[in-house]
Amino acid sequence: MAGHDVTPTRSVLLDLKRRIKLSQSGHKILKMKRDGLIIEFFAVLDKARKMMTGVSSDFENAMMKITIAKAVDGEVKVRGAAYSLKFSPSVEISSKNIMGMALPRVQANNVHTDILNKGYGILDTSAYIEEAALAFEKLLDTLVRAAEVETTMKKMLDEIEKTKRRVNALEFKVIPELEDSQRFVKSRLEEMERENTTRLKHLKGKEAAE
Repeated sequence: MAGHDVTPTRSVLLDLKRRIKLSQSGHKILKMKRDGLIIEFFAVLDKARKMMTGVSSDFENAMMKITIAKAVDGEVKVRGAAYSLKFSPSVEISSKNIMGMALPRVQANNVHTDILNKGYGILDTSAYIEEAALAFEKLLDTLVRAAEVETTMKKMLDEIEKTKRRVNALEFKVIPELEDSQRFVKSRLEEMERENTTRLKHLKGKEAAE
């Protein structure tokens, strides 16, 4: 709103004061939200760095274990053990609320299975296949948690940017324009009051002269 595109009345002045107060209050709340989100983001970023290290470590370990299992038991037995798995892993996606923002919660199901539910017999395989299976289960679990952290970071960055734009709009556009309008209305009302006072004095002077 341009500063002079308002009608200079007392009701308009009161409305401007109310809107300025609301805008300043909203600006303060949004700044607190922005700062809180930034703190949370850096905490998640630190967690993501550790998670990526874990992904790399678990991947290398799983590949080493599967290579050993293939060398000892042969690729046919390793593939047979993999295809005999009774339960396939699944991913369940829900949400959690942080500072009024819905963030993803990703949970993997049927990742870790006991020896009885793996589908292959203990006597038909060596300990190397079991170790490889456990290593890949751990890797899958880590990947799922890493996906949750990465998605959370992206959503938090979007929310921080959106909140930052709203803070800047209030601070550099909305509030200054409202304050400019308030100064204009206040100045015009004072000017009108002076004009009325002068007019009244002039009328009283004419009446006294008559």
